Amino acid sequence: MKILVLNAGSSSQKSCLYEIPDANLPKEVLQPLWEGKVDWNQERNEPEIEVKTATGAVLQESIDGDSRAVQVAYMLDTLTRGATQVIRQLSEIDVVGHRVVHGGLYYRHSVVITEDIKKAITHLSPLAPAHNPAAVEGIEAIKKSLGTITQVAVFDTSFHSTLPDAAAIYPGAYEWVEQGIRRYGFHGISHQYCANRAAQILNRDLTSLRLITCHLGNGCSLAAIKNAKSVDTTMGFTPLDGLMMGSRSGSIDPGILIHLLRQSDYSVEELDYVLNKTSGLKGISGISGDLREIMTAINQGSERAQLAYDIYVHRLQTGIGSMLASLGGLDALVFTAGVGEKSPGIRQSACEAWEFLGLKIDPEKNQQQPVDVDIATLDSNVRILVIHTQEDWEIAQQCWHLLQE
Repeated sequence: MKILVLNAGSSSQKSCLYEIPDANLPKEVLQPLWEGKVDWNQERNEPEIEVKTATGAVLQESIDGDSRAVQVAYMLDTLTRGATQVIRQLSEIDVVGHRVVHGGLYYRHSVVITEDIKKAITHLSPLAPAHNPAAVEGIEAIKKSLGTITQVAVFDTSFHSTLPDAAAIYPGAYEWVEQGIRRYGFHGISHQYCANRAAQILNRDLTSLRLITCHLGNGCSLAAIKNAKSVDTTMGFTPLDGLMMGSRSGSIDPGILIHLLRQSDYSVEELDYVLNKTSGLKGISGISGDLREIMTAINQGSERAQLAYDIYVHRLQTGIGSMLASLGGLDALVFTAGVGEKSPGIRQSACEAWEFLGLKIDPEKNQQQPVDVDIATLDSNVRILVIHTQEDWEIAQQCWHLLQE
């Protein structure tokens, strides 16, 4: 079975093609036959495509056309032509899986996309304005290029649909509950993949594990996983809630927003922009939302960069503490995504607060660019895992299961 995965963002389009045996889903992660990415270059205002194959072929070039449909068609063309060809014709693709950030209250599992489901994804766009519209554009672009091929929506919110009401419902007016205002959680595809991978690494049944998975990238969230289910998470009604992030504020006193609307003549749009685009690491440091640039500035003596780092670590430690309360214990702490996988300093700082629980990180292992390994000391009461998140593979697996059913 050949499965094409599309992960549509506001400024990029990532895709990959997997070939999975029809009879059995392998336990190990399969590498894609082909990977493609289109980036919208903000400075030159022209899209750039990068394609690579499992055999080592690489293509990089600028492309014409400013619509997602044109760019997706161009990217798909590289599957069947030139040095990056991996299939003879596009009709060999059996199914296309899409990452959809917000599935709302009703989509608790992956689903085959129909016109009604596409409308529902559009209807939920105000809750994920940077992602849901892009997913719909990707769905329409595939339909234009591949016709009536089966398309599947895999929702980031689905994994968190198991949250108990006490964790999901906000303590506001009860009318909010009736309006669907509740904690949905995000990064669910990544949290789900990392939970399953952690069970493999530890050679344990996932239902027997208590995990905290830390997805730390430009967007950041934690999940508490017990009995193979998400029981708490830091992101909420929107992806703005929770931890301090690259350019998002995370949780703040809602009274600040009321104050700014009343006293500082902010518009709703201006507040939205500040909270999502100019807060977090970027806002506090005044430099960047990229932790690597923050670290460079710290080494050059920047006090604001140091403050940004310190707040980030404090919020991360506090978030881990809140997840511990929902689990009643901890078997493994998992780090993933760009910062989680590549920043030994953040992992070290996050773990230091929990030494009193017998959680001990091995400094040497932590510095060795670990991938899918345990970096705790042998006598640690809690395992500490660094896992390379593979959301695309998780999407492909869910498509495989859905078609088998």
